[in-house]
Amino acid sequence: MDRFVDVLPHDLLWGMPVKGLPADAPDWVVYATNMEQPVVVRRGLVPDHQVAVGIRGPQREQRYAALMDRSWIGRCVRPEALIDAISQGDPSLPVWRGLQQARSLVAAQNLVWGIAGSAGYELASGVSAVHRDSDLDLILRTPEFFSREHARQLLVALDGLACRIDLQLQTPHGAVALREWAGSSRQVLLKAAAGAYLTDNPWLPMESAA
Repeated sequence: MDRFVDVLPHDLLWGMPVKGLPADAPDWVVYATNMEQPVVVRRGLVPDHQVAVGIRGPQREQRYAALMDRSWIGRCVRPEALIDAISQGDPSLPVWRGLQQARSLVAAQNLVWGIAGSAGYELASGVSAVHRDSDLDLILRTPEFFSREHARQLLVALDGLACRIDLQLQTPHGAVALREWAGSSRQVLLKAAAGAYLTDNPWLPMESAA
């Protein structure tokens, strides 16, 4: 059995070869791939032998969608595996101070959580990705219903920290932003493999939530 069959969105993968890129891939994408930098798993419906991934460049707007054969994957690091690497961050940057502050608040949910986005990428790869204005992207794995009142309480606590925190609740059917689930709109946007859609309960499958 493929040992990487269960890769999840936000996982970081190593092993993407230049030969796997389209012929018209931008130069910066070829450079990042040649440097053996990790790619980020994204949501998407793809054949079983492939994974939808994103390639990061040095500029914030440099993001490139690609497909990676599972046979190329040499290493996989999940966001939750990066928690013990928090001390590597530069404390002079707000995102790392915010991460230190957020750690106990998120851990208190007694759920699996992890670090994604630029902070997670830098912790896992050693490639500089965080800047002074970076948001902190966190994920909280919520296999069971997470009430809106609970979400509001957590959001209030996180909004008082050193940087803006974008936390996503990872449900069995996709991801919803904590900030949106804590809001007043009846329906929220759930990001799923088949695309994003509005639902009033991100823990129900699409046909039940419609």
